[in-house]
Amino acid sequence: MKENANQRLCEECERPLFGRTDKKFCSDACRNSYNNRVNADATNFVRNVNNALRKNRRILVDFKNGEGTKVHRDHLLRAGFDFDFHTNTRETKAGEMFYYCYDLGYQVLADGEVLLVAKPED
Repeated sequence: MKENANQRLCEECERPLFGRTDKKFCSDACRNSYNNRVNADATNFVRNVNNALRKNRRILVDFKNGEGTKVHRDHLLRAGFDFDFHTNTRETKAGEMFYYCYDLGYQVLADGEVLLVAKPED
């Protein structure tokens, strides 16, 4: 059987395509596989950042036992907290900086203590 030189092939598995002229993949599985492979680097980066943020939030939940809880910075670090990852910041009128992991936050105090807080209602 002679193959058609103009035959379109699936971009993932290279099987012949039938149907619409703008079709790129033979199945949803091939489309998903192709996109997962192409976007793997960006996906891994986002996944790692999200994992760090969720871990930080879990640690804040574990240490927070009421409004105004203070914990030493070293305790958070030993638990695996990464001060480089937070979702947003808020500066008060007095110039105090608060860092948040979603709905829970903290303020780093001068004496190595960290004040744990809940995000204020908007």
